[in-house]
Amino acid sequence: MPISLRIASDKEKMIKEQAKLSGKTKTKFILEAIDDKLGLSGDREQFIRSFAGWLTSDEADELRCSLNVFEKVNEEDWK
Repeated sequence: MPISLRIASDKEKMIKEQAKLSGKTKTKFILEAIDDKLGLSGDREQFIRSFAGWLTSDEADELRCSLNVFEKVNEEDWK
């Protein structure tokens, strides 16, 4: 659904700059801000914590074990 907004020029400039810095279009940046304000977005850890609440204890343990790979840093990757 198309929506038209009137935004002060200083705010539009800030939106353009932040969108560019994050590698997003203005539209994507604004839509993410709306989702965030509505509580429809969250960081990865929050998502996993809320999702894991629906898992059995065994499933949660398996998920936790599977995610351990993301906690390890391979020093060779940084050379």
